[in-house]
Amino acid sequence: MQDGPRPLFDGVDMAMEPRSRAALVGRNGAGKSTLMKVVMGLIEPDAGDRSVQAGTRFAYVPQEPVITGETLLDYAASGGAERWTAESWLTTFGLDANKPAVNLSGGETRRAALAKAFAEEPDLLLLDEPTNHLDILAIELLENELVQARFAVLVVSHDRAFLNTVTNTCHWLEGRRVRTLDKGFDAFDEWAGKVMEEEAESLRRLTKKIEAETYTFYRSITAQRTRNEGRARALMAMRADRAERVKDLPRELNLGVDSGAVSGKLVAELKGVSKWFVTPFPLEGGRAGVGGEAAAVSDAGGGDGAPGAKNVERPASTPSQPSPLEGEGSRRVLFRNLTIRIIRGDRLAIVGPNGAGKTTLVKTLLGELTPDEGTVRMGANLEPVYLDQSREGLRSDMTLWDALTPGGGDSILVRGHSKHVAAYAKDFLFSEAQLRQPISTLSGGERNRLLLARALAKPANMLVLDEPTNDLDMDTLDKLEELLESYDGTLILVSHDRDFVDRLATSTIAMNGRGDIVETPGGWQDFLRQNPTFLAPPPTHADADTGARRVEKAEPSDRPPQKKAKLSYKDARRLEEVEKLMETLPAEIAKQDAILADPNLFTQNPAAFDRAMKAAEKARADLEAAELDWLELEEKKAALG
Repeated sequence: MQDGPRPLFDGVDMAMEPRSRAALVGRNGAGKSTLMKVVMGLIEPDAGDRSVQAGTRFAYVPQEPVITGETLLDYAASGGAERWTAESWLTTFGLDANKPAVNLSGGETRRAALAKAFAEEPDLLLLDEPTNHLDILAIELLENELVQARFAVLVVSHDRAFLNTVTNTCHWLEGRRVRTLDKGFDAFDEWAGKVMEEEAESLRRLTKKIEAETYTFYRSITAQRTRNEGRARALMAMRADRAERVKDLPRELNLGVDSGAVSGKLVAELKGVSKWFVTPFPLEGGRAGVGGEAAAVSDAGGGDGAPGAKNVERPASTPSQPSPLEGEGSRRVLFRNLTIRIIRGDRLAIVGPNGAGKTTLVKTLLGELTPDEGTVRMGANLEPVYLDQSREGLRSDMTLWDALTPGGGDSILVRGHSKHVAAYAKDFLFSEAQLRQPISTLSGGERNRLLLARALAKPANMLVLDEPTNDLDMDTLDKLEELLESYDGTLILVSHDRDFVDRLATSTIAMNGRGDIVETPGGWQDFLRQNPTFLAPPPTHADADTGARRVEKAEPSDRPPQKKAKLSYKDARRLEEVEKLMETLPAEIAKQDAILADPNLFTQNPAAFDRAMKAAEKARADLEAAELDWLELEEKKAALG
């Protein structure tokens, strides 16, 4: 297919067998979506043949589905499916068939499109990034349905865990060609690595051959004054071949991050924190995510950058009544009685169904939202950068240039150094021609790369990434993983990408959408092994009603109640002291830093500069010691309790 004067792909040979489940893998911009449309028959190839067995039925779920019709049932049946079949599949994907087809969340839109495709009972189902906006429960449901399906599947996805589970064939679109591996995606990386090594060696041999032939050719002209036209044509052909191969070599993403100033040892502490939101009607029980997204408002993304963090304790607002159980009255509990401590360098993943309150938890932790119960203490010297899932701050009418330079001009401050906007955009694989194009013309992957470019330009000792993997290709994901693995700041990651979480997280917080929350060391697989039923669907209404009001009675005992052990007087006094120091020392550090910020101080008053420098160093050392003592004493207190 043509993209300007250069084809997206050339000489592609690809076949889909009945009941095969094939991955179509390639970089953003390689032409995967275009190739799927050629397979589907939505666009005609510029050359070559497309043959389809008579009577073959296709269904297609694009990367950004558009939902039409009065209700979801109208939409799901619009492709010719029987209405009862469409309704059945909507129910399978956790949707109300009579729900109006407007104001849908990203997860609801995706599930409605999948229900419509399954209801059409195709012979070949084509899926373009089907896991985008789906939570883990919905992804696992989709995996199960695809593995059991009788039709063939061609899927484009960045989700490695999903592809490992679903596929038995891989088609790799790279360098305008398609190569096929008759194995599932779990064998792809090793195979692709060998292919790339072989092609690099082939290019190296061709380059050496051109060098040798060039030397012989021109030496022959000098010696004999005659031109060998056949040899000249062969040399030109080799040079043209090499030029084409070099053009097809993929550009490398150039990611970098500056962890900025060192934050305090304590990044954040939440004690007994609960958060709920009020709706104008009682909520029905049900699974958040696949079963419904009543709390989707709680997972709306925030702005591109978090406000400056301060070492303050944020008291809870006083509730007018005790926290009710989920679904009672008009109050929905997102999480309750959460106590966690985040230390500098932690890599914390937050997982759970859509609507469980993951983004709300992040904003509470950052101090953007006040808890309804409990307290949040934020550490000193925090410089957070927040990459939100909703891509707020990117208006569709602004250009890429405008997005990278919101203050105007032709340069951007990248980790403390000025860089021309075109050069910085090139690091993220944007061409100079794209700089003046509106953001509405960018693909989903390009918009996500743009958000990464904006976020990573700022120094940050705390990165908060909310669904950073949506729409990114695997090469970009690999680069992002490498960057985050070497990042020495604190990382908070909200993601439904199980493989991404497993590779990066040192601890995982899971939320089940019913107010329950659990923290587990390690990544997704570690959480699953230790909490296999945590994300299971809730009990029935009758069971939930009985269980919510059941009071467990303690077994009678003749033993006298044990007294709770407490900190010694000395430790209790020290705990009070360090808590006061943790509140006052950041202000002292800020005061001395403000004095040192005077560019003329050193030349005009060296003694004052020296005093301020020593005072700032002492305050930082005292704060570090206070935080370490506080952590040790809090752990001792928890153990005694």
